[in-house]
Amino acid sequence: MNLWFRLLLMFLRRPWRRPVDAMDTTVIRLRVWPLDLDLNRHVTNGRYFTLADVGRMDYVLRSGAFRVALRHKAMPIVGDVWGKFRRELKVFETFEIHTRVLGWDDKWTVMEHRFLRKGRVVGVVLMRGLFRSATGTVAPQEFVRGMGMPPESPALAAWAAAWCEACDSLSAGLKLSETETIQ
Repeated sequence: MNLWFRLLLMFLRRPWRRPVDAMDTTVIRLRVWPLDLDLNRHVTNGRYFTLADVGRMDYVLRSGAFRVALRHKAMPIVGDVWGKFRRELKVFETFEIHTRVLGWDDKWTVMEHRFLRKGRVVGVVLMRGLFRSATGTVAPQEFVRGMGMPPESPALAAWAAAWCEACDSLSAGLKLSETETIQ
């Protein structure tokens, strides 16, 4: 099953899924299909990032973030992702993806996707993204305000804040190396 088929199923089920508050955790249930596997016969590492996209889309639709995006004519952009894999998922096993917003700053929103099987965490994907319109990045504060939330972010856990700092440092280094290459 590829991403498009899973997204289509999610859209078809949407009328029966209740809306959620923007700080709630959304849960989707999926099954491992043969095309999700690598040569070791378990879900390939890259597939977790793709499946996190499905969880994120469910969150965006159910939380109302898509309405704010439509008002701003903005599209979601993923800037950084990180994954931690603890246990394997094998063919035809069912699992859940629990998606939630951890926090935001003046540019980025940080989301967590926990992959669970039988109540145990098998993997975690962290994503830092934004919404961009033709006029530029839409501030996360604008999004949360449009979703009826206060503009102040919850404090990020130390490990998540450190990850964001590392991403910023890498971006700055890449920008510097591009500048030096051009000159």
